[in-house]
Amino acid sequence: MARKSDISHIADQELLAAYRSQGNRELFGELFDRYRHLVFGVCLKYLQDREEARDAVMTIFERLLDDLKIREVDHFPGWVYTVSRNHCLMALRKHSGQMSRLDEFRREQPTADVPAEGPTVAEIREAGIEKLELAIAGLKPEQRQCVVLFFLNNKSYREISEQTGLTLNDVKSYIQNGKRNLKIKLSESA
Repeated sequence: MARKSDISHIADQELLAAYRSQGNRELFGELFDRYRHLVFGVCLKYLQDREEARDAVMTIFERLLDDLKIREVDHFPGWVYTVSRNHCLMALRKHSGQMSRLDEFRREQPTADVPAEGPTVAEIREAGIEKLELAIAGLKPEQRQCVVLFFLNNKSYREISEQTGLTLNDVKSYIQNGKRNLKIKLSESA
């Protein structure tokens, strides 16, 4: 079995391929450790509770152990971000569904004294998140990648340049143009 110090220099794609062929959890553990902060950040952003976010990270880790045995992944950071976001959205929907049963009952049974209530805070937040996700998905690929890495993954211009192979000026341009295009897309959908 490889020791952690022996595999820390291996590229993400090589770790993925080795994990798929060998099933060695230590290989996946090294890869996941590289992006644990990203997964936690996404979970914290959506769930807004540190303990729930920590629990979600562990659930996602366990899910990925199985998923990566059968799934080809070209860009692990983007894929793990999407898996984490989707996990959190499902958790919010489930929680929202549990919390809104009383609200649904009230809407179905309005009385003259009690007016029917509007959407819950969670429903409004989820609608806003979905609009933002759609707007991000509508960006050009380079803009989308740079915007996600900069704003959601808290990467510096230099880190994005190194990770993507783009020049610093291209990274800055894609982020600036992506940000402007997001504002336009979000104002159009409002």
